Formats: sequence, C-alpha cells, structure tokens
Amino acid sequence: MSDKANIVSVSRRDFLKNTAVAGATLAMAGSSRIFAQGTDKFKVGLIGAGGRGTGAALNCLEADPSVEIVAIGDLFQDRLDHSLNQLKANFADRIKVTPQTCFTGFDNFEKVLASDVNLIILATPPHFRPQHLEAAVKAGKHVFMEKPVAVDPVGIRRVIAASEEADKKGLGIVAGTQRRHAKNYIEVMKRIHDGAIGEIVSAQCYWNMGFLWTRKKEAGWSDMEWQIRNWLYFTWLSGDHIVEQHVHNLDVVNWAFDEMPKSAMGMGGRQVRTSPDNGNIFDHFAIEFEYPNGARTLSMCRQIDGCASNVSERIVGTKGVALPGSGKITGENPCDVGGSPNPYVEEHKDLIASIRAGKPLNEGKTVAQSTMTAILGRMSAYTGQVIGMNWAIKNSKLDLAPPAYEFSNLPVAEVAVPGKTPLV
Repeated sequence: MSDKANIVSVSRRDFLKNTAVAGATLAMAGSSRIFAQGTDKFKVGLIGAGGRGTGAALNCLEADPSVEIVAIGDLFQDRLDHSLNQLKANFADRIKVTPQTCFTGFDNFEKVLASDVNLIILATPPHFRPQHLEAAVKAGKHVFMEKPVAVDPVGIRRVIAASEEADKKGLGIVAGTQRRHAKNYIEVMKRIHDGAIGEIVSAQCYWNMGFLWTRKKEAGWSDMEWQIRNWLYFTWLSGDHIVEQHVHNLDVVNWAFDEMPKSAMGMGGRQVRTSPDNGNIFDHFAIEFEYPNGARTLSMCRQIDGCASNVSERIVGTKGVALPGSGKITGENPCDVGGSPNPYVEEHKDLIASIRAGKPLNEGKTVAQSTMTAILGRMSAYTGQVIGMNWAIKNSKLDLAPPAYEFSNLPVAEVAVPGKTPLV
C-alpha cells in the first residue's frame, strides 16, 4: 500500500446529523416566525433549468404555497424556455418570472443571485456546484442544491468552506440526497443509531441499471457546448456515474456509520460504453470501502442495458440486518416502518420549515463528504490504487476544471486506464 493509502485517519462523528429531520419539521411547521427580508414569500431563483432543475422547482412549489419562482438562469435559451413552459403549465399563478429575470450565458448565476430572490435552487451539472454555492452564500441566499456537489477534491474543499460560511451567516443548505428526508430511511436510521442491529460489521449498496440518455453533437455546436449538453458522459462535468448517481447509496451507508470510510480499493471499466457520444466515463464500478471500525462496504454501480437491476442498501450488524429503502430491520429487533411521502417534496418542506423557525438546516458538509466518498471510489478505480480518505480530501490536487469557460474547442480527456492513470 502506498504512503497515500496509509494516511487514512478520519475524525469520528464528524457528520452533521440529520436523522431527526422529520420530527423537527413537524415541530417547526407551526412556527409563526417569518424569515429575513420581512416577507413570508419564498422568492426562488432557479440556476440550471434542465430536467432535474425543473423537477426541483416543481417540488419546491408543491412543498409550500408561499413559494414563487421569480428568476431563472441557464446556459442555453432553449432549455430555459422549456423549463419555463413546464413550470407555467403546473403553477401558472406562482411563476413570476419576466423577460428581465431570465438569464443565459456562463454568468447567468450571478444575474439570478442579483435578482430579488431569497432562496436559490442549484441544479447545473455538478462541476459548477462549488462556484455557485460560494456565490449564493456570499450573496446571503438560502440554498437547495442538487447532488453531487463537486467532481474532484478541490471542489469538495470549496463546498465545505462555503457550508461553514453559511453556518456563520445563518443560511440554510439542503441537498438533493432525498433519502435523508424519507420517513422509512429516517426511522430505520434512528433504530440503527440506537443499537437495533448492534455494531455494524458490513454493508452493501448498489445502483445497477441500464443506459441513460445521450446527446449527439449537432452542427454548429462547439466542443464545450456539446459536452455540457451531454454532461453525464464527461468526468469533469458529472464526476462519472459513481459520483453523479451512486452517491445516493453511498450517502446512506455513511449515514449508517455516521462517518466517512477511511480508504477505498476499487475497479471498473468501459465494457460497452464505447461510442464517442459516451464521452470518457466508465460503465461499471465495484469498490470496497473500509470504515474506521474495520467494517467493509461493497459498493457496486453499473449502467449497462440487458443486465439485472438493483438500487438498494443493506446494513449488517451483530444483532440484525437493516434494509432502509424497504423500511425494515430483521434480527433481534425487527421492525417495518412502512413507506414515506414523496421525499423530493419533503426535502423542500424541511428546508422551508427550518428557515421559518430560525434554525436553518445545513447539509452542506454532509453531502460534500458523501460526494467525496464517491470521488474516492472513482479515483481508486481510475488509477488502480488503494487510496486513503484523509490524504484525498485534504491533499489531493485533482482539479478537473477546463482551461476556460467559453464555447470553443475542448478535447475530450482520455478514458482512465487503471495502472497508468496517475494519482494526483
């Protein structure tokens, strides 16, 4: 094992604890407090008007009748127009966007933040999240941000710093790790932390599915435009699917352990995802994470058509086994807590209720650490090395940012080759 793998100490109990979110929300819902700016309206600005951004805006509107969408920003006019049409089709009376509060271009986020908004939804491709979160916190805005929140360790450090600054300013940050706002997950996690399954000795988590959408390059598109429109398939934009998607399952495992893993040993590759339209990401990963108590987690994710699907988490303890997604525990202390209201809506309810109560939730550090767990697994699979978390999160210089943000030539980075791709 390399020196970089040996530097693995991680402080225990370092996470922000969110397992009591549901109960706290009920307590806060009756509060008569009104949040800053002297209004009970949540004037929301959307940054990133693609499918998930539009979905998050719809979820926010459904969560609370005081929500109004007043500004929208996206890099591309056609996506902005499509999003606005969808929002108006569902909540026409609460879409207060005007031509003067629609913004495009790489600086659209700055213009949205300068509008009359007090809550921001960040839903651009993950690469942009650190920059946009920093700007939102600096502008004094509450934030809902989609996961993942970065694609490299340099970005993770920026997100953690911005989240700490949000704490100082009393700003709320809720992330799109919606399982933390789902009743079944919350109730099972409470029992795990209360000792229902004993000491955790192992875990397994999976996101195995088929292919997702792709965008072929069209005439007139620069390399930069095509890559951003086809962002899932470029590591610099998405972090690869282990980061962009599997982060959900890894977040659940971290939540159960109440800490990050201390190291990762992984493998993966590009078996069938070989078309140029598929950029430079892998189509499968298998990672073994070791946690500070010596327990191992098997993490597996795959995007290949025609294969068995599995999206789940399994936590194994000395007294039982927990299946948080099913709301069940078997063993010495069995339970079945049932299902949950729509967690995509509940996460917005929880954020808004916490702001009204004057106790804004801040999940920034938690989601940054879970995102870093996924990044660590990718780094190990890409390089073929065993990597320590402490070294990676503090000292790795990996920064996937392009040389410039402009519509110009941008060669696709080479596909990683384990054993040859350097550890940075």
